[in-house]
Amino acid sequence: MTVVEDLLNNRVFITAILAWFLGQFLKVPIEYLTRRRWNWALWFSSGGMPSSHSSLMVATTLSIGLYYGFDSPVFALAFAVSMIVVYDAAGVRRQAGYHAQKINLLFEELFSGHPISQERLKEVLGHTPRQVLGGIVLGTLIALAVYGLMPPNTP
Repeated sequence: MTVVEDLLNNRVFITAILAWFLGQFLKVPIEYLTRRRWNWALWFSSGGMPSSHSSLMVATTLSIGLYYGFDSPVFALAFAVSMIVVYDAAGVRRQAGYHAQKINLLFEELFSGHPISQERLKEVLGHTPRQVLGGIVLGTLIALAVYGLMPPNTP
């Protein structure tokens, strides 16, 4: 088999890519439904609803459990990495976004009316708990759907 064939037959990989892609894709219509504006840049950015990081990791982890067993060491490792990613998405990166907002506001207040140019910091880095939960739900649904469509090979 070629590498491409191997990847196309790898159910965990397919689940992971599908969860990540749908997580990124859904950000634009969800943004439109909630704020009545199209923001196409969300396809290529972090932050927003749902968390594609959480979706990717939860789908991958659940898929590993479904295909290789929840008692496997690979599932335990995937679970541990997923917890780090989810914590980072909702915690560390979210706080970095708050700091960027405050620094940008500080620059605006300090330099208002002056021709000093300054680069704005990226404020949407992390996720709200609801966005992370959205990613977790999306990842779970995708893993279960792919597992239902592509069950394990049985001898």
